Amino acid sequence: MVGGMAVWPLAAHAQQSKNTPRLCFLTFDPGTLQSTRFDAFFQALRDLGYVNGETITIDYLSAGGQGERFSALAEECLRLKADIIALSTTPAAQAAKNATRTIPIVMIALGDPVGTGLVDSLARPGGNVTGMSLMVPELAVKRLELLKEGVPSISRVLVLTYLVDPIAPLQVKALNKAAPSLGVTLQIQDIRTADDLPAAFDAGAAAHADGLLTTAESIFVAQRERVNELAIRHRLPSMHPFSIQVTDAGGLMAYDANYPDLQRRAANYVDSILKGAKPTDLAIQQPTKFSLVINLKTAKAIDLTISESFLARADQLIE
Repeated sequence: MVGGMAVWPLAAHAQQSKNTPRLCFLTFDPGTLQSTRFDAFFQALRDLGYVNGETITIDYLSAGGQGERFSALAEECLRLKADIIALSTTPAAQAAKNATRTIPIVMIALGDPVGTGLVDSLARPGGNVTGMSLMVPELAVKRLELLKEGVPSISRVLVLTYLVDPIAPLQVKALNKAAPSLGVTLQIQDIRTADDLPAAFDAGAAAHADGLLTTAESIFVAQRERVNELAIRHRLPSMHPFSIQVTDAGGLMAYDANYPDLQRRAANYVDSILKGAKPTDLAIQQPTKFSLVINLKTAKAIDLTISESFLARADQLIE
């Protein structure tokens, strides 16, 4: 334990060669074990020949759901003499970049690295940060559009966001700009901890919210079961950024930028850098595949009927 943060070396007991590269993985997700939502990244590393405890040492460092802890975790990466840092959230990337301008940093599908100042441009990142972008502001608007198309009667949308994360204000700005043309009013609720969720839903009920959208910060993935339990209790049709929020936790809909595909491409960047490539020469990649997931069980639970024409657009239906 470091400063109250969880730090779990994933290395096996095999003797490590001094030439074995060391990867620090920073995540918001709480838990003592590797989060299953990053399976594609770690499996891709194994497929590339990086076997933990044999050909690489991986330290899995969790902020335990508290973003302010990333600075200390980034310093821990330096203490561990990491050869490369991989991370899954913008506050972690900012902390890592502040801690080092020499250790390569690979983003696993972060929100908007240009808009948050992590890189100079997508084509030429500059500095020591590269990886995958989730196109977060643009996709937030697309999700609001799909929520309105799927449930045309919606007119007031409760938006749960985590404004501490620099990608959140970018999404809120884009959503506020798009909302009038879609005929919806937004109620923005800033969630700092899981304990804020019940009051946010109560505020939504008081304002007669009839839909829910979560922005793309890790807190809403970590708290996906609680969010969707409250959404169903309040009978709110919900739209989420990640399929796992629907397939694993009962959300109604998700429009996902194929997160596993981006993770696999991030693993390829780790491989390229460990073989000598420079982060500044590796362009930021954006998603090329998207999927709409609809949970019919949840629709039934909130007595919602979705048109056949909209269901036909889904890439996955959960029945």
